[in-house]
Amino acid sequence: MTTAVVVGAGPNGLAAAVTLARNGVDVTVLEAADVIGGGTRSSEAILPRLLHDHCSAIHPMAVGSTFLRELDLGRYGLRWALPEIDCVHPLDTGTAGVLHRSVTETASGLGADGRRWRQLFEGPSSSYDSLSQDILGPLLRIPRHPLRLARFGVPALAPAALLAKLFATEEARALFGGVAAHAFHPLHRPLSSSIGLGILTAGHRHGWAVAEGGSQRIADALAALLNDLGGKIETGVRIRSAAELPVSDVTLWDLAPTSVAAALGDRLPSEAYRKFRYGPGAFKVDFAVEGGVPWTSEPARRAGTVHVGGSFAEIAATERAIHSGRMPQRPFVLAGQQYLADPARSVGNVHPVWTYAHVPHGYDGDATEAIIGQIERFAPGFRDRIVGVAVRTTPGFERYNPNYVGGNIMTGAKTMRQLVFGPRITLQPYDIGVPGHYLCSAATPPGPGAHGMCGHHAARRALRYLESAREH
Repeated sequence: MTTAVVVGAGPNGLAAAVTLARNGVDVTVLEAADVIGGGTRSSEAILPRLLHDHCSAIHPMAVGSTFLRELDLGRYGLRWALPEIDCVHPLDTGTAGVLHRSVTETASGLGADGRRWRQLFEGPSSSYDSLSQDILGPLLRIPRHPLRLARFGVPALAPAALLAKLFATEEARALFGGVAAHAFHPLHRPLSSSIGLGILTAGHRHGWAVAEGGSQRIADALAALLNDLGGKIETGVRIRSAAELPVSDVTLWDLAPTSVAAALGDRLPSEAYRKFRYGPGAFKVDFAVEGGVPWTSEPARRAGTVHVGGSFAEIAATERAIHSGRMPQRPFVLAGQQYLADPARSVGNVHPVWTYAHVPHGYDGDATEAIIGQIERFAPGFRDRIVGVAVRTTPGFERYNPNYVGGNIMTGAKTMRQLVFGPRITLQPYDIGVPGHYLCSAATPPGPGAHGMCGHHAARRALRYLESAREH
């Protein structure tokens, strides 16, 4: 029987394993940690029964993933839940940009910019299920829907700072900028609009969903399906060298490119994996908050996600600062209130609030007070409601998941070259350059998220290799 080894049991490693197993391959997944899931792990970090996601928490790209949707993971306990409002971006003026799942409802709240918002998102979001077949995969290929891709792709090529100038109001500019900042990339650079546009388009189609019972349920559902398909998962097995791998026909690596380079050594055909670039880091603080966050903006109290960063100009400045290695006094902060969609995460009137700040790569300071200060700026009295805190520092992120080099939870800087090609310049971004070995981590297109598409596409490349080997 044809065999495969997958190194890493994050959502992409599990997606690769499931894809192979569904095609009759005998798959073994080797995971270094004691718990599967990579960035989709969850736990009771502060108080018993108070549930926190460790990293990946809000899933507009996963709920609409063409791969995950065809698996019917509801059979294995995965349920998606939506907040009343997807995202809010409060401003110092007391106003806010408010993102609803509905394009029309979002546009109606943006005043003079409502028409522009509809122009950007109405068409792409209504056809997202077709469009996603092109944007959730390698960019350098013949598109299935070229006209739809062109309609989406032209704005995506632009710097976010340029696209923001289309809006007349600060509410619309900040709302767009906060989502564009998810890329951890300077907003004046080309293609810096792409990830934000992708998230917004997917969200307008499927919503900014959370997994009921925590993001861990995504990994657990994939693992349960893999088990039914005959696949195996071994935890606590760290692969540092290719010599430690079991014999198999193909190997897929759900690892950071530099880790793959260390394991494969001089078998690699170039230095590209060793020279792979990583971006800024994250500093995460989970809070147990009595009564929830007292946001001044009323819509923020009903939103699953709140972007805390002020105006578009302020966000752009902080992103430039962290890229130059400087820690801003007021960093861009993402706050997750997943309990609003999934109330079972709370304990009585104590609620889990998930936050992280954008910080320089490898930042070794403590950003806890900066995060609290940013939230206090838009929610006076927040500090007094905190009854517990759990901190994951930037170096702690890398210890937690070695794919997050320097605390970079994106598994690589999303530069134009790396966003388009992955670790090395090639038309096949999942091919490592060593026969039978494939990269399936978020360092490959379409990039970070719990959508599983990187793993799925890499596994399809491996299947073509196996088919070719059988023919010869």
